[in-house]
Amino acid sequence: MKKYGKRLRLSKEEVEMVYENRAESTTNINGNTALDIHLSERGIDKDDVVSVKHWQSASGEYRFSIVTKEDISVNENDMLDKISDFIESHSPYYPSVKRENKNANHLLIINPADIHIGKYANGLETGDGYDVETACMRVLEGLEGLMYKAEGFEVERVLFCIGNDVLHIDNVYNQTTAGTRQDVDGKWWEHFEVALALYVKCVEMLREIAPVDVIHSMSNHDYQSGFHLAHALKSWFRNDREITFDISVAHRKYYKYGKNLIGLEHGDGAKMDNLPLLMAQEKPEMWSETKYRYWYLHHLHHKVKHKWRDAKDFIGVTVEYMRSPSGTDSWHSRKGFTGIPKAVEGFLHEKTSGQVARLVHYF
Repeated sequence: MKKYGKRLRLSKEEVEMVYENRAESTTNINGNTALDIHLSERGIDKDDVVSVKHWQSASGEYRFSIVTKEDISVNENDMLDKISDFIESHSPYYPSVKRENKNANHLLIINPADIHIGKYANGLETGDGYDVETACMRVLEGLEGLMYKAEGFEVERVLFCIGNDVLHIDNVYNQTTAGTRQDVDGKWWEHFEVALALYVKCVEMLREIAPVDVIHSMSNHDYQSGFHLAHALKSWFRNDREITFDISVAHRKYYKYGKNLIGLEHGDGAKMDNLPLLMAQEKPEMWSETKYRYWYLHHLHHKVKHKWRDAKDFIGVTVEYMRSPSGTDSWHSRKGFTGIPKAVEGFLHEKTSGQVARLVHYF
């Protein structure tokens, strides 16, 4: 049996590769000793420099991307070739993975809920520091932990749940979709780039186990940008036939696996006690073909569990809210919404007997 977690253990360099997308542009290069050294080593005259993009890796190393006068004077064909190369490199071909799970009969659900990339919390104020790098580290660590815990099961498919406030803000004013201003770490475009790199890494890890089905849930912090992010992720894996996407604007999504019917939504839409009948009304065929039905919700960042047992024609529907790896920001700290376990959660569903295991990685 494959040892997923051990074989895919992340190195510090891999985490840095995700975080290094936080680039910062500038044209002010005066007095930058590190830049002077960089130019000198490559024989570039500072007078020929038009613009500089620089960033610092998580290990503290300075890195530069330099545009010179010569670079600007390229012809149209050269520019089109560069664009073509860029598109090809960002929609790579993934070879099929040879797996020894022909008789697998389990669905692994990975649900890193409410990541809030871009949220800022100062540990001195809240007792729980949080920033972009912490968000990425927790998701990757949590994903690896869940994969390790799932090693004893033969997994046929992976359901990767994305969205659900993956981004903390939705515009250039550091506001949510509804206009609520937030404390943030970095710029909106940095958050998007980091989130895309993070999701790409997650899918690359999960596809080593089994084919991956990606489902996006629309959410209140990033209703538009989260939708765009999901489509960017789909474009990245457009050449991979083992990855499927359900990333429409529909607020409620449904997924069938054997006798399991799974409903997904952010948790800020329909009332909780209406969800079972909504499932039956919106997906009557799936309802009739399944016996074990579940709703996995988000939004609240803590555990809420309830179960319906209705009369003769209705079977049980379990509704559950997911925990979040996200830290507590200033507002929630002042209001006393603290002390909630930080975690990434997953589930294992057997094809004919419903949910058979719950996986949790705490921070």
